[in-house]
Amino acid sequence: MKPFLRQQLARYADRLGELEFLMSRQDIMSDMEQFLKLSREHTDVAAVAGRWLRYQQREADLNAAQDLLKTSADDADMAEMAQDEINTASAELAQVEAELQRMLLPKDPDDARPAFVEIRAGTGGDESALFAADLARMYLRFCDRKGWKHEIISESASELGGYKEVVLRIEGDSVYGALKFESGGHRVQRVPVTETQGRIHTSAATVAVLPEPDEAEAIKINPSDLRIDTYRASGAGGQHINKTDSAVRITHLPTGIVAECQDGRSQHSNKAQALKVLTARIHEKDRSERAAKDAAERKSLVGSGDRSDRIRTYNFPQGRLTDHRINLTLYKLLTIMEGDLDDVVHALQAHEAAAQLAALELNA
Repeated sequence: MKPFLRQQLARYADRLGELEFLMSRQDIMSDMEQFLKLSREHTDVAAVAGRWLRYQQREADLNAAQDLLKTSADDADMAEMAQDEINTASAELAQVEAELQRMLLPKDPDDARPAFVEIRAGTGGDESALFAADLARMYLRFCDRKGWKHEIISESASELGGYKEVVLRIEGDSVYGALKFESGGHRVQRVPVTETQGRIHTSAATVAVLPEPDEAEAIKINPSDLRIDTYRASGAGGQHINKTDSAVRITHLPTGIVAECQDGRSQHSNKAQALKVLTARIHEKDRSERAAKDAAERKSLVGSGDRSDRIRTYNFPQGRLTDHRINLTLYKLLTIMEGDLDDVVHALQAHEAAAQLAALELNA
């Protein structure tokens, strides 16, 4: 284990003692808010400190087994026992070290939140809109594989059955943490259904993944900064949705950011959902501006959410998906388009974890 990791972990052991002392004080025990705050920190710190203690114990076992092996050259049984312990301890040490590295990484508090996935057709006309629909289908299939709930918040269909724009809401275990790297420009290379001469075309769509804000965050928006318009919903939905002005469009006047929802049957539910989307977009604007300021200090754009970047290419003639941020190439495009995104998601998460670990070492 690298020295900087040992230094970081030693601090957790010291902090655990501090927290236990603080939580035993009468003045803190009587302050429920402060006590709960320290209790949550104690839970996190104790988990790291416990695994660090286990690492030290197994490290001592490994050293003892190595010493035993050196002194048991004439005793085959003892040497075999020592070697077995060396193998077992070494394997567990590697596992615990990997766990500790993950536990030390900074946690994005939004990772556990539901997410809005916004997909918009870009360059390429009708083919781009069809590709946007293919991306939406890919994400929905991925949700089904993960057991996540999903719904379409708003959609603008193209003439050939694609999407000019579609907004999905996805809820489940660590949705945003899994999908946040999808933000960016997605490029497709294939023969469009409208192509009569079999030529390969290139078109694009953009994806933005936004964490759904806490409901309390929506309240912080000044109502006087909002313009709320109602209109008759378009598209499928039966007689009811076409006869009432149930669709809602909300405009945040200071920023010009707009959100709309027409999926629900009531104006009230559509307004609530549109307000959530609006809040998420405002937060994403703030996040993007902060990321832009930090970009000069960061070597990787993974997770920056910069929608103008071409992050990925889907090459159908070659059956190839390439993620340009991490130089990942997979020749399983058709299964990926059916929702098999795990290899892509895990590779991007591992890349971010490695970058965070390098940053920790740099700042140690």
